[in-house]
Amino acid sequence: MSANTDSDRSAAEDAAAVPLDLLLADAATSMLRRVNLGGSGLRLAAALAVRPRLVAGRGRQLAGELARIGVGRSEVQPSRRDRRFTDPAWAGNPLLRRAMQAYLAAAESAAGVVAEAGLDERDAERVNFVLTNLLDALAPSNNPLLNPAALKAAIDTGGGSAVAGLRHFLADMAVPPRIPSMVEPDAFEVGVDLAVTPGSVVLRTAVSELIQYRPVTPTVRQVPLLIVPPVINKYYVLDLAPGRSLAEYLVSTGVQVFMMSWRNPDARHAKWDLDTYGQAVLDAMDVTARITGSERTALAGTCSGGIIAAMVAAHLAHVGQQDRIAALTLLVTVLDQARAGLASAVIDERTVRVAAAASRARGYLDGRSLAEVFAWLRPNDLIWNYWVNNYLLGKKPPPFDILFWNADTTRMTAGLHRDFLELGAANTLVRPGTATMLGSPVDLSAVNRDSYIVAGITDHICPWQSCYRSARLLGGQPRFVLSTSGHIAAMVNPPGNEKASYQLAQKCPDDPKEWLRQAETRQGTWWSDYAGWLTEHCGEENAAPTELGGSGLSPIGEAPGTYVYDR
Repeated sequence: MSANTDSDRSAAEDAAAVPLDLLLADAATSMLRRVNLGGSGLRLAAALAVRPRLVAGRGRQLAGELARIGVGRSEVQPSRRDRRFTDPAWAGNPLLRRAMQAYLAAAESAAGVVAEAGLDERDAERVNFVLTNLLDALAPSNNPLLNPAALKAAIDTGGGSAVAGLRHFLADMAVPPRIPSMVEPDAFEVGVDLAVTPGSVVLRTAVSELIQYRPVTPTVRQVPLLIVPPVINKYYVLDLAPGRSLAEYLVSTGVQVFMMSWRNPDARHAKWDLDTYGQAVLDAMDVTARITGSERTALAGTCSGGIIAAMVAAHLAHVGQQDRIAALTLLVTVLDQARAGLASAVIDERTVRVAAAASRARGYLDGRSLAEVFAWLRPNDLIWNYWVNNYLLGKKPPPFDILFWNADTTRMTAGLHRDFLELGAANTLVRPGTATMLGSPVDLSAVNRDSYIVAGITDHICPWQSCYRSARLLGGQPRFVLSTSGHIAAMVNPPGNEKASYQLAQKCPDDPKEWLRQAETRQGTWWSDYAGWLTEHCGEENAAPTELGGSGLSPIGEAPGTYVYDR
């Protein structure tokens, strides 16, 4: 089983981020909190106790299927999308075929019992999470004595693959996050083959750096674009690699692009909160306007950075300065946490208090804890896939830029961690005036600028319907774009992919299903559509500046800056 396939990469991209409040709670309190079913387990037991026929019926079905498996008459087969059993030996070897079929039959029976137990949504989500993790772990493909590829590798290498696998295992378990490595630590180098779009740092504060990218066209749009990246990872997912960089692409279309790069905080910065980061965005807007001479800025935010950007826009609307914003872009950003699936099922007030107390005691949330949560939320793709590749086959994981970025962890201050937890758990952004930004009550409906909203149709982390409902919270005219990609691939979606497409509609009705019914499919990447939309919102063309900085502000250093290297 190889980690280096298109489907593996797609799944990894989808799993590279999680619902914000769920991620932050689990990273602070450990995944063991969710493995402990607590009251959900008791209610499952009670539900099954009053449904003895359900348990007995499923038991008889399983026993019958196991009997057919034993005599070689079972027709149980894995899904064609199940990459764990693609080796021909799983079908050709009688012992391996029976082990695979018995596992699949038992897994189906267990899942069926839970599905028919009559649990409410919250309990069902909790139980299914634990059950899925348990079943994934027990797959015979994870067993070195049953996995045919592992056995063949051991024979072919005279046991060398097993020795290499043990070495990889000991190295991974020696340091946090103690999960299989998804990419080698030296597979890429920031500033060499990642984050290499030419530019300069034109502002450095205690919180962030501001990068101005060098124009490559003779003329540029008058109104600049300021991008607010996620606060949970480094900024360069938006400037990933040549040909895979949104910043590089937009510069090539004549947009003046500025990018914030957050500092990787430590315990000294424990009190930094949403207001701290919101003020950093305003500071960056001030410098962007000063350098370009434009009174307006097109503001864009991604994921957690999108939440901050939207709240800053609401603050400016409240204080009568909304004219500073020409347009608003939100990429894979959820402002409305209602019906958020697993997140809404496992986050409650007690969890918020416990998680906030854990980060407060340390002063920050450790990025390595975040990486562990990332992985265990999609164990088949991000744990057991690499368990087989790294340990059973003794191979190194293949180089993949998105997973390198995902492993380049950052910390989150205790103050920001607390604020995001409270924001998500109480879903305060849907109620005008409940949340605040820099002393202003946040009313997203007062943000009456045109908005460009991007979501991924296969995003299991931020469901596109939630992103759509979030767009409906804003005033102004939204342009909602639904990409075929998942959470991260929706951002890293450059031209050239023949399979890429996106959907959009002329209007945005209240119901996302109605929007989908009206939407038309267009081939290619939404990047080109976005560039055209920015052209309409970023003013007239001016001669491109020959030097970066300006108006008394000189470049401090070359991109990608210094904060991106903080560990």
